[in-house]
Amino acid sequence: MEKKKFFSAKNVTGIAVLLALVIFLQAVLGAIKIGATSFSLVLVPIVLGGLLFGMGTGAFLGFAFGLITFIYGVTGADPFTAILFNDHPLLTALTCFGKGTAAGFCGGFIYKLLHRKNELVGVFAAAAIVPIVNTGLFILGALLMSDTLSANFVADGTTVIYFLVIGCAGVNFLVEFAVNLLAAPAIHRVIGIIRKGRK
Repeated sequence: MEKKKFFSAKNVTGIAVLLALVIFLQAVLGAIKIGATSFSLVLVPIVLGGLLFGMGTGAFLGFAFGLITFIYGVTGADPFTAILFNDHPLLTALTCFGKGTAAGFCGGFIYKLLHRKNELVGVFAAAAIVPIVNTGLFILGALLMSDTLSANFVADGTTVIYFLVIGCAGVNFLVEFAVNLLAAPAIHRVIGIIRKGRK
């Protein structure tokens, strides 16, 4: 009964719309770079998917985000990921897929834990955790490929940690975190409208 309800036409359509948004935002706007990597507006529909349809949908949308990033790296469209892939194909794949999938899952999970006590707190917490997990796992994965980073990106006199936290992920994370928090009230409103429509 639950499966039938989940795979209703409305739910499938909603997930398809969010997937299209993820693909568009990552494929088109992912070209906007801050430092070596691009920042991700794609995290907003991933949060929304996890809140509306659950952890599995958040993870699925995060996986789609990782797939696009990985494809861009394999094809050379994203030079940073391409260099990592050339030296560490398996670690690059695990990082691309793992960070997005885990971020989407965690957003849905945090919301599920908190929304019954306070809906708005649940939305803000989910919106905050997604960029934290995404960036945290990116840094962790990249540290495992520090030899490649040192050889190609790290300037003399600095360290891999400095490059990752300040030069690579730092500004991106702040932008993504701010965008998600600014979008949280709109996400909260969308959830309310959709839930009214389901009744």
